[in-house]
Amino acid sequence: MARNKIDKGVTLIAANTEITGDVKFENQLYINGHVAGNVLADVGSDATVVVSEEGSVAGEIRVPNVVVNGKVEGNVYAANRVELATNAAVTGNVYYNLIEMQLGAMVDGQLVHDESVAAGVENVHPFPSETLETACADQ
Repeated sequence: MARNKIDKGVTLIAANTEITGDVKFENQLYINGHVAGNVLADVGSDATVVVSEEGSVAGEIRVPNVVVNGKVEGNVYAANRVELATNAAVTGNVYYNLIEMQLGAMVDGQLVHDESVAAGVENVHPFPSETLETACADQ
């Protein structure tokens, strides 16, 4: 008998792998390597990204469920839940609905409880360097 159920997809960016450019995904994404670009998933989905202890992201993360145990240089927007594990190091603002932060996790930026993140509103509270870059570009 054929199985009609389609299992959810899991994508792995393995250690020693570097991706340059934005990554848009559905379901689950595990980052053990490096992403130089934004990590994106639809706001209304149940997508989850996990940045492992060996993993890193240089760009924004806009995913409903986010788990960080590695390095992120950019803002994090989690419409549902964000977990900052022991080895998490985030340089940027963290916008969340629910948060779990373990002893040892570091954030160089603001922790902003903001339910409008679920609505997909962009840059509600820009990181100070973003405001400076915009001001410099306008001159």
